Amino acid sequence: MNKKETNKTLAKSYEFDNVEEKWLKRWNDEGCFRAAMEEGKPSFSIVIPPPNVTGVLHVGHALNNTMQDVLVRYHRMCGDNTLWVPGTDHAGIATQNVVERQLATEGKGRHDLGREAFIERVWDWRKEKGGTIINQLKRLGASCDWERERFTMDEGLSTAVREVFVRLYHEGLIYKGDYIVNWCPRCHTALADDEVEHEDKKGKLYHIRYPFADGSGHVVVATTRPETMLGDTGVAVHPDDERYSHLADTGIKLPLTDRVIPVVFDHHVQKDFGTGALKVTPAHDRDDYEIGIRHSLEIMKVMDDHGVMNEKAGAYAGLDRFDCRKKIVADLEEQGFLDKIEDYDHAVGQCYRCATVVEPTTSLQWFVSVRPLADKAVAAVRDGRINIYPKTWYNTFYSWMDNIRDWCISRQIWWGHRIPAWTCMDCGELMVESVDPDSCSKCGSVNLEQEKDVLDTWFSSALWPFSTMGWPEKTKELEFFYPTSVLITSFDILFFWVARMMMMGLHFMDEVPFKDVYLHALVRDKHGKKMSKSTGNVIDPLEIMGQYGTDAMRFTLTAFAAQGREIKLDEERIEGYRYFINKIWNAARFALMHVEECDPQITDVVNSHKDLPLVHRWILSRTSKTTAEVRRSLDEYRFNDAASLLYQFVWHEFCDWYLEWIKADLFSADEVLRDQARGVLLHVLETILKLIHPITPFVTEEIWSVLPGDRSVLMTSDYPVAVDAWQDAEAEGQMELLMGIITGIRNIRAEADVHPSAKIDAFVLCDDAVKAQLIRSFTAAISAMTRLESLSVEAEGAKPSDAATYIFQDIEMYVPLKGLVDVNKEREKLGRERKKIEGSLKQINGKLTNAKFLANAPAEIVEKEQGKKAELEATLAKIAESERRLEEIG
Repeated sequence: MNKKETNKTLAKSYEFDNVEEKWLKRWNDEGCFRAAMEEGKPSFSIVIPPPNVTGVLHVGHALNNTMQDVLVRYHRMCGDNTLWVPGTDHAGIATQNVVERQLATEGKGRHDLGREAFIERVWDWRKEKGGTIINQLKRLGASCDWERERFTMDEGLSTAVREVFVRLYHEGLIYKGDYIVNWCPRCHTALADDEVEHEDKKGKLYHIRYPFADGSGHVVVATTRPETMLGDTGVAVHPDDERYSHLADTGIKLPLTDRVIPVVFDHHVQKDFGTGALKVTPAHDRDDYEIGIRHSLEIMKVMDDHGVMNEKAGAYAGLDRFDCRKKIVADLEEQGFLDKIEDYDHAVGQCYRCATVVEPTTSLQWFVSVRPLADKAVAAVRDGRINIYPKTWYNTFYSWMDNIRDWCISRQIWWGHRIPAWTCMDCGELMVESVDPDSCSKCGSVNLEQEKDVLDTWFSSALWPFSTMGWPEKTKELEFFYPTSVLITSFDILFFWVARMMMMGLHFMDEVPFKDVYLHALVRDKHGKKMSKSTGNVIDPLEIMGQYGTDAMRFTLTAFAAQGREIKLDEERIEGYRYFINKIWNAARFALMHVEECDPQITDVVNSHKDLPLVHRWILSRTSKTTAEVRRSLDEYRFNDAASLLYQFVWHEFCDWYLEWIKADLFSADEVLRDQARGVLLHVLETILKLIHPITPFVTEEIWSVLPGDRSVLMTSDYPVAVDAWQDAEAEGQMELLMGIITGIRNIRAEADVHPSAKIDAFVLCDDAVKAQLIRSFTAAISAMTRLESLSVEAEGAKPSDAATYIFQDIEMYVPLKGLVDVNKEREKLGRERKKIEGSLKQINGKLTNAKFLANAPAEIVEKEQGKKAELEATLAKIAESERRLEEIG
């Protein structure tokens, strides 16, 4: 059955740089990533969470896109119509900031250019720099249909955005109004609630005496922002608080001003908290705004859009808000109004883009009335049309959606989708249209002015699952691939993006945008700390790919991606999985030595699996079971389980056992034995390459290409299916027994430090006749794999003198070591090792029982010391076992 096909070989070592470049080009040239739309086939689709056009690949992108690519490659090999839509987000604030910084180096600002010229400048920047992250994703091996790449401001998506805005406005779900918003004084724009990041900071709580207007006393109020007191227009107390009932007609004299402000009675106030009195600043606090509206209080803004005190701040006008705070506190103290100052830890809201402290303020903005949309999304999750993985996120989702506020969608920047609203400057008519109007629909005037604000970036992103497939047109893509199958994204944008896609998809498509949502954790360093440049613990995926290869990084990320578990990434683990990639390569090189000249149909021997020797029946059984378990893991988004199963099977069962076992048959003069070994070896290797390809596409594709026969690319081959007929519990049980015997003898050799070339004798006591006969029938294999001079199998007998013992199941193994081991020398060596280990252990125990160390040391240091202790204790246990074996020898 030998037939020379071609002279195809693998290099001695895996040179991933050349291999990765080669296969990226070939996959692209052959259109392997192109989505098929064939009737009668199931569909699988994913839309990529669009990275910012300003972005570069970070480890979070690498994790997210590796997981997506694993599923896409898996389903493509399963024969599904598979679509992975790539694209980037225009990232309004971030991109505008980048270009403004670029202009600043030229001594210019955006207003020097004007709106149209500035926007043109941003487009130029995008053309020059905006493709960076896309090229990096391609290097990662992401098998997106790159011919379908989208951008949230391309022509098609801009049409969809405009259509959605206009429809929502005419349905009464978009409105314009004054409201309290989160304002970034640096970016000069409003921010949605979920664009504000809260960080715990050490601050001060200022207790201020507010005198009663009639001079009869005072009330103490507390604030972390004393500069806002200049905008106070009331003091609120609980209606049932009798301490302040007499102030209904008296009011409060506002310190540092000549104003008298009213006392209002509101159930929002907690009368048992502090003094039970709350200063009310409607223009600069969300809760205060609501109180102000309920009691018709004046809304007085005392800061401008730059965070500078305005004319209504009186003597403090022109001061930066934080400088004003210092001046206010000094004046309060000087004039006797400052009661006390306390240290106070609290969460401070910051802009998610520039980290500037956000200022709540009132502003005329555009909003989406989200409650009707949110209710549909909640219903879809509750009735199972959308599933969330891991399940621990359900309660968080429901809680957030139950308390959702209207969504502020207008941004005071230039880069983005300009709001399609026009005001007639003659009659004041507001028009919201899909097509730019030429004249006023009410009075006919051509004196129209378009809204200057643009839409929140997340507005266009919320339409991503259906806008990227051609909506509002009815397209073939929507018919085949909407709703998408799964969304994989980081948990931190569950509300920024995921919930809003649910709302928009259900409202405009009358269908969920995706059936499953998989929320992965953030990637942290090996100690569980957030990665940051300032800390110096950032792992750059581009550097990692350059050092260890893309497959090693992809496998590491997949192996770490356990549902609901924090991902602590350690570069040492990446290096460890590089060894795994090399293990696959070397196993393939060994296999190729024996199968390169074979007819590919030699694998047909597996069809007569029942007639094959035990080791082949065992590996086929294990192959079938592993295939079933890997498929189940991928179907259930248990990425780490799939990686673990494949690692265990490839490294330990295939490489460590099967390849070692069949060497004799591969070199046998018996052509039947030789061809059986070659056929099963080639089949199992092919199956392994297919199984692991979605995780490690480059090395598997390269190996596949040099196997016998004419082959199309691996990524378009069929994914393996478990063969139930191959699953053989008896063969697995028998091999488990034989491997246990071999492992036992090897352990005795290793622990006794017997020289590798030394031949030894072994005695096995086994009173089970069936097991004993099995062991006898494989004496040659056992002896070859353990370097035995002889192997005796008896039903009963006395323990040989000077022998080391190993017990497996109900079988005892003895290896006489007299003359092979210098007992006294080994005892001395073990004694030295014990003393050294015990010294180290004493030092670590001293730390771990030191209350001061435990209280002050960082958690990761304590955890590291505990890990060292466990390792040392395990080493001591091994030394004790070795000492026990020496005692047996005498």
